[in-house]
Amino acid sequence: MAGGELKLLGTWASVWACRVRIALHLKDLRYDYVEEDLENKSDILLASNPVHKKVPVLIHDGKPISESAVIVQYIDEAFATNGTCLLPSDLHERAVARFWTAYIDDKLVAAWVKAFKAKTEEEKLEGTKQMLVVVETLEGALRECSKGKPFFGGNRVGYLDVMLGGLLSWLHGAEALCGVEFFDAAKTPLLSAWAERFGALDAAKVVLPDVGKVVEFAKMKRAQQEAAEAAVAAAAKN
Repeated sequence: MAGGELKLLGTWASVWACRVRIALHLKDLRYDYVEEDLENKSDILLASNPVHKKVPVLIHDGKPISESAVIVQYIDEAFATNGTCLLPSDLHERAVARFWTAYIDDKLVAAWVKAFKAKTEEEKLEGTKQMLVVVETLEGALRECSKGKPFFGGNRVGYLDVMLGGLLSWLHGAEALCGVEFFDAAKTPLLSAWAERFGALDAAKVVLPDVGKVVEFAKMKRAQQEAAEAAVAAAAKN
């Protein structure tokens, strides 16, 4: 069993940091959590992730690891005998879990960003439509990976559950912001039931931020974005 000190640099609103915190809880690992101010990044963050200068960063005995997918895999492998085993033991199933993680990050997150940053109702609608298509695809992924069991990992929470579960508060927040139910019990019954089960986990209750807080934060960021764009447009006219 690996030992040593663990420190996590993150922010409460970061879905990527939520993934890592959920994994740490599932692995029953103690760690120091440092809430970063991304408007005034700390020296330790800049030194630990000099390439992207972003959270999350996990520091294990002074050695930093970046990127949520990489960190969660590292945690599971370095602390293999702790808590829940997240990565499938079967190599093909492990590859499939990584594939769907990449799909979530490439397609689901991109569609959400498009809907959130939309400047017109048409752009917002297009982003929302893309999210619905991705969610329907993930319904099939859950059916394939779970084999009729409660989680992507089967009878227990696995790597892919953590990867999608870390986004839950933001996905529910997007429903409020876009006026669309993405995890619809009629259209995606497996994902709808999965979201309730995952949200009821102790690790999720401890880590995932309140949806209302997420919505207010998103509205604030959108207002800041619109104000910045307006200032640029006004400056261009002068």
